[in-house]
Amino acid sequence: MKTYYVYILKCKDELLYVGMTNNLERRMNEHMLGLNKKCFTYKRRPLELIFHQDFNDVEQAIYFEKKIKKWSREKKLALAEDNFDMLQILSECRNATHSKYNKDD
Repeated sequence: MKTYYVYILKCKDELLYVGMTNNLERRMNEHMLGLNKKCFTYKRRPLELIFHQDFNDVEQAIYFEKKIKKWSREKKLALAEDNFDMLQILSECRNATHSKYNKDD
């Protein structure tokens, strides 16, 4: 059974990069060595691996990668720091039209 990894890198300019691979060690080496000059991380080295999660199902890994790519920086950092209380707070809808804030109910 193959393992897939979703990972978050912190770049030297403090930007975060989210990726997915089936070989985390190889992919980290590719990022660190700058093998692809067109890669987002190429000019942002050195890099720090701040989070990774493994999956046995490629579809679940792809879904999770796409999901967290849309998250705010703060939410990604909360995930990386295992700060699940903050992750919950950052996940709450704060839109004024949300039913929680609708006084007509």
